[in-house]
Amino acid sequence: MHLASPRRRTAPLATLLAFLALVLFGLPAQAQLQLRIGGGAFQPLPIAIADFAGDPSLGGLVSGVVTNNLRRSGYFTPLDKGRFPENPAFDAAPSFDKWRATGVQGLVTGRVSRDGAGRLKVEFRLWDVTSGQQMTGQQYATDPANARRTGHLISDAVYTKITGLGPWFDSRIAFVDESGPKENRRKRLMVMDQDGANVRAITTGENAIVAPRYSPATQDIAFMAQATGHQPRVQVINLETGTRQAVGNVDSMSASPRFSPDGRRLVMSVQQGGNADIVTMDLASKAQRSITNGMAIDTSPTYAPDGSQIVFESDRGGSQQIYVMGADGSNPRRISFGEGSASQPAWSPKGDLIAFTRQRKGGFAICVMKPDGSGERVLTEGFHNEGPTFAPNGQYVLFFRDPGGQGGGKLYMVDITGKVEQPVPTPSYASDPTWSPLLAGR
Repeated sequence: MHLASPRRRTAPLATLLAFLALVLFGLPAQAQLQLRIGGGAFQPLPIAIADFAGDPSLGGLVSGVVTNNLRRSGYFTPLDKGRFPENPAFDAAPSFDKWRATGVQGLVTGRVSRDGAGRLKVEFRLWDVTSGQQMTGQQYATDPANARRTGHLISDAVYTKITGLGPWFDSRIAFVDESGPKENRRKRLMVMDQDGANVRAITTGENAIVAPRYSPATQDIAFMAQATGHQPRVQVINLETGTRQAVGNVDSMSASPRFSPDGRRLVMSVQQGGNADIVTMDLASKAQRSITNGMAIDTSPTYAPDGSQIVFESDRGGSQQIYVMGADGSNPRRISFGEGSASQPAWSPKGDLIAFTRQRKGGFAICVMKPDGSGERVLTEGFHNEGPTFAPNGQYVLFFRDPGGQGGGKLYMVDITGKVEQPVPTPSYASDPTWSPLLAGR
């Protein structure tokens, strides 16, 4: 594992992938393979992902990424290769009768090849096995180093075509990596692909890192950092340049930073005496403005995706609960009720749900509710679940679970129906995850 170099950057998609967005065959209107998510009778859709033809090393890599992604989504059951009735050729229609006999409803075929300059061409087709029709197909041209990423893009194309939901596989996760004894943990900021691959350390561990959050619009991550004997400060690091800066007043403790939807402002909690208020900061001018001011502890603010409102937690009513107010601090109103406390709100990028942690009866539940507080649902419950953050499509919530004792936290994701829960691999103990926006276009 290597520290992120200041020179290392996430290149724009135009540099990484030349999208041909090519429909390989005409797509018939009658191809209707769809998966309805939710409902009591939901079953994952049986699908087969054939080994991609062409380059034997990279073909297996790309098809393996697609298989793993679709399985982890919880909405697909990939067919074991030992049950494949044939090794389908890419340039011909599959033997649909044979595939129907296996019980699969969808089939993905593909090919990976190189041109004379060594660039990679990755092609795929998605077939509706029941109707015997092709549903979609594309090809991508890229550098061989981006082979895994084409697997994520193909996964998104298949997932969105069949489920009707937005893409999320072509994204990253930042989190706090924890190592060493529990009483003296080294906490570093790390970034990885959403499936746990390509892990890299962003900080060295000289400062403890807490509560990182991706910008929705830029290659920045904000977090709280604390050096031994110093006041915790909010910092912002740019993943493209490695530039890192502290923001906020030196003599005040700042915490829980979150970006505005356009990435130009931060909203955070700033300790003022024995209280904590919500403060906004313009990142260009560094001008700050308090938008709450009282005797309470107000913290964990998060913008709505349209920037018009802010959700936050506060003990102003006697226990920690969740409130929503205008982005200027106007009309604060409580939206969480019921048993126990509610904290750590996160607004879905779709705007339809707020995820949060509910503590009650010694347990911690990851819940969702509508922005007006109605429709609260428990997604997962246990001893210690915290830190919810949404996937780019708003369909999954990432969080960390700490079982207690001398161990540490691990990352998990659960879908918004509560029916799918999967571990997310990390090198060591992990906490405080944050999900990036889609990388497409970056």
